[in-house]
Amino acid sequence: MIRHLTLALLPLLAAGCASSGRPVPVIPTTPAASVQARGETDAVATANADAADDPAIWRNPANPAASLIVGTDKKAGLHVYDLSGKDRFFIDAGQVNNVDLKDMGAAGIIVAASDRNDRKNAKLALFRLDTTTAKLIPLGIVPVGAGEAYGVCLMASGGTLHAFNVIKDGTIRQVALDLSGAAPTGKIVRTMKLGTQSEGCAADDRTGRLYVGEENVGLWRFDARADGPVAGTLIAPADGQKLVIDVEGVTLVPEGTGNGGYVIVSSQGDHAYT
Repeated sequence: MIRHLTLALLPLLAAGCASSGRPVPVIPTTPAASVQARGETDAVATANADAADDPAIWRNPANPAASLIVGTDKKAGLHVYDLSGKDRFFIDAGQVNNVDLKDMGAAGIIVAASDRNDRKNAKLALFRLDTTTAKLIPLGIVPVGAGEAYGVCLMASGGTLHAFNVIKDGTIRQVALDLSGAAPTGKIVRTMKLGTQSEGCAADDRTGRLYVGEENVGLWRFDARADGPVAGTLIAPADGQKLVIDVEGVTLVPEGTGNGGYVIVSSQGDHAYT
């Protein structure tokens, strides 16, 4: 439950920059604003543990006040909260780390969680969010290769839903999902790689770009197209000032009618947001 945070914004279209090696953590001197949270969610039932982890927000376009938050208890399953923070629904999904959602029109609001119940074999747990009842309807489990499932983010491209599954060792697999059958299936269309432990990610439908946080290195940008190059660009190194290791969650805040906006990264080393 977040009670306060410090916040600075990183322009979405920032130029790339290079860095090598792991930075030494220091006390940041970059000025930051301190803001007070307007609310907090009910605590997860897994007490006295590092369990409440990753959220995804469904914005109700007709009534934003009726929007919903899907959040993980990474030791138990998924919760659905309203904007007052009330826990509206819980589903036992076991050990799920990160979560994302995407409005797929006629197919509904699809929710994907990184399923790490089997630490040697990564999977995606897929659900449909019933926005009227705030319930999650299980669709199925999709295997996505070897390794421990860690981060996940979704992107819609040409009517196809793509999941980017970030494995704990820095492997990133792009999976094209097929939701047309009785149970969902997935095909790995390409693989990318970062050198060390990575987790948070966000994909931009508008620009076809993928942003991934390598925890002790910084924020990377990739081409998110299935046929695009697999090499990434380090756009925000963990320099101990603007971004302090370890780098965790990543989210996008679009702005205006074009492709602009912001990337917000949680800097867990100093409990701040850049």
